[in-house]
Amino acid sequence: MSIVVPLKALGNERRLQILEWLKAPRAHFREQVDGDLVDDGVCAVLIAEKLGVSQPTLSEHMRILVQADLVIPKRIKQWTFYRRNEPAIAAVKDALSTEL
Repeated sequence: MSIVVPLKALGNERRLQILEWLKAPRAHFREQVDGDLVDDGVCAVLIAEKLGVSQPTLSEHMRILVQADLVIPKRIKQWTFYRRNEPAIAAVKDALSTEL
């Protein structure tokens, strides 16, 4: 496994913060109208709100995290929800520990 793309994605404090919040979504986000915070993920609107950034800025952060396979997007109605990709995150941790 190449860890270059995930490491680039993790090289930003805001993206690290998003991953931290998504680790325990019920503790960090209010309930949402559509989708379960854990099963479906957190709505991009809530993440942008908590991070204090615009939707386009959040979209770029999430695009990078999705490309790195660190989060999984899910469309519900017109919204995109995100949750952590725990197996991929574990694989990055394993690869990092063996490559360094």
